[in-house]
Amino acid sequence: MKAPVRLAAYGAGLVVAFGAAFGLAGVAVPDSVVTAWAKSSDSNAHGEGHSDTEEQNKEHAMNGVSASAAGYILSPVTAPSGTNDAGTLSFRILDEDGQPVTEYTTTHEKDLHLIVVRTDGTQFRHVHPDLDEATGTWSESSWSWDEAGTYRVYADFTAGQDAEGVTLTRAVEVAGDYAPVEATVSRTVEVDGYTVTLDGDLAAGSTSELTATVERNGKPVTALQPYLGAYGHLVALREGDLAYLHVHPAGEEPQAGSTGGPDVGFAAEVPTAGRYLLYLDFQVDGQVRTAEFVLDAGHGDGNQADDESHSGGH
Repeated sequence: MKAPVRLAAYGAGLVVAFGAAFGLAGVAVPDSVVTAWAKSSDSNAHGEGHSDTEEQNKEHAMNGVSASAAGYILSPVTAPSGTNDAGTLSFRILDEDGQPVTEYTTTHEKDLHLIVVRTDGTQFRHVHPDLDEATGTWSESSWSWDEAGTYRVYADFTAGQDAEGVTLTRAVEVAGDYAPVEATVSRTVEVDGYTVTLDGDLAAGSTSELTATVERNGKPVTALQPYLGAYGHLVALREGDLAYLHVHPAGEEPQAGSTGGPDVGFAAEVPTAGRYLLYLDFQVDGQVRTAEFVLDAGHGDGNQADDESHSGGH
């Protein structure tokens, strides 16, 4: 665990500069890496399908790592400024003319998915705010922060009809003392009496099969309930720049009232080798719980490592 850090409040709200894609993590990421991530993110986002044309690849090059992409902008986020405060978290999605977007396509049972996580990978939350169609404002009431730190807020949505999914993000500062937690590889976690294990390996540039297994008291759990149209909902973030990848389970969508488990399979593709933070939401008896894992992705083959060694990469 690192030494405590002190953050200062930025007034009553949270201030983020437009286009600060990597500033909060202090990481300079090559354009080639960002583009590779964007292609992977497009294919796994809530929207369906993507084009391989050069123009569209450029258009979505910052998907999931920027406040603006695909002609949309995530407005500054308003929320409580410290851990001792409670209030409403709110924001708007704006189009290229600066007008609020009010028409969305429902994907995985919701018009917008809001992911919030601290930059060290802790304090993960996945919520679904309400939309005021008159103003285009999304809001989540009774919002509070359990711990101080720098947070990333992701808005994952599909605007209009026949559109692609977009993921926009901004940084949020929550004042107070905090000690960043160093992520270490973890495949098995305990959550409220449930033991969840994630099997499979990530390999850069190729599709990897992952299987989450849920047990309780040493016995398989077969009472997993559909949540957002699936028995499990997996989000992956790359450590460092916190680039965003939304992964969904393999197989057909479960019917309402059905149950499943103990295994939930996923197909995931990561663009680069490195460490990834994964968050599995699963539902039993009407309560959603989150299991948090950390996996390292290796090179998909030896070519990338060889290329880096010859070019002076590290």
